[in-house]
Amino acid sequence: MLPGTADQAPVVGKTFRKDMTIAQALAAHPKATEVFTRFHLGGCAHCPDNEIETIEPVCQEYNIDVEEFLGALEALMSE
Repeated sequence: MLPGTADQAPVVGKTFRKDMTIAQALAAHPKATEVFTRFHLGGCAHCPDNEIETIEPVCQEYNIDVEEFLGALEALMSE
């Protein structure tokens, strides 16, 4: 891999990514809404912007560690 391209490489085995929309994340697993609620983002499921807003800026806006949030979402896949 060329230097500086690490962010562009696909992450194998990961369902949730910081660049996916909230709607995509919510559709990826039936219990994803529980994770959003646990991180005090319960309104995301009903927000009209969930089709365009992505995970990373929403986490930044609410001072949520994006990697922790993604880890909680990813943990759903092993349930």
